[in-house]
Amino acid sequence: MTSPSPCPYLPGLKERKAFTNLAIGSEADSVHNSLSHAGFRRSQTIAYRPACPRCNACRSVRVNSREFELSRNDRRALKRNESLVRRPVESAPTREQYRLLKAYVKHRHDKGGMSDMSYRDYSAMVGASPVKSLIFEYREGPEDDAPLVAASITDVLRDGLSMVYTFFDPEHEGRGLGHYMILDHILHAHDLGLPHVYLGYWVKGSPKMDYKRRYKPLEVLDGDTWRLLRDDE
Repeated sequence: MTSPSPCPYLPGLKERKAFTNLAIGSEADSVHNSLSHAGFRRSQTIAYRPACPRCNACRSVRVNSREFELSRNDRRALKRNESLVRRPVESAPTREQYRLLKAYVKHRHDKGGMSDMSYRDYSAMVGASPVKSLIFEYREGPEDDAPLVAASITDVLRDGLSMVYTFFDPEHEGRGLGHYMILDHILHAHDLGLPHVYLGYWVKGSPKMDYKRRYKPLEVLDGDTWRLLRDDE
């Protein structure tokens, strides 16, 4: 259990997390799948979930890829980025990915905990995964040396894709690349026959998290049961 620290989503509250180590050899993937289904998220070799004593606002959510229907806005986002080519690569760090991450963090989270991340830190972030994980690179064309515009660290689960962390070139912010990558994961999961895309936690009342509601049908973990998130929640 972690010590209390300021909640990044709801002002004035403290957060705590329960965590467990995934670096357990051949059983790591099986344990990771079970924990993901129970609302845990992965960070390097650790699986964690909120364990705040007086708050349960963090809710695990996932998109049902089999029943997902593109909205008009979704179609525009796909059209706007139709030049991008997705390339799933092994979860191994490159300097190109690191430069992209640094540019993204400086633009979006300049005072956050990742602002001073070194290449060694990034290597540990993506290269130390004990579970099945890929980096989805989004390049401006099919060539190997085409410009890298966006990337997603994505875990491959038995029942879906889990988006661990996404980042993109801030010079292309107007293209809605965060939205696009989620849509692409949903469509790709559907093509793979995987029913879900795990988006992490949704926090009602947090502007940082409200965007996740747009992807419907959205399922929420209620206790130990996944159910449809109602529009009035």
